[in-house]
Amino acid sequence: MKLIRHARKRAGLTQQELASRAGMSQPALARIESGRSVPRFDTVVRLLAECGMSLEAIPAAGSGVDRSTIRRMLELTPRARLALAAREAKAVARLAPRQRS
Repeated sequence: MKLIRHARKRAGLTQQELASRAGMSQPALARIESGRSVPRFDTVVRLLAECGMSLEAIPAAGSGVDRSTIRRMLELTPRARLALAAREAKAVARLAPRQRS
């Protein structure tokens, strides 16, 4: 698992040091890092914690998205959404170059 290997190297730890801190064997850690073994979620969290990292350091999908526009769109009726989509389609069509047949 590349995430664990990256965290370990960033923390400046050897496989033996991280395995010892996490209460596992070095061969078990090597299997996880190489992708030959899939760790349980709590094992990933523990290994990252021993490296001084957490899964919270990884941006969540959709983070930083302004949801106010989405909320406004959801407040519209289906008819109003269609009308808005039609207006926007006309605006895009004016911007797009015309293709010759």
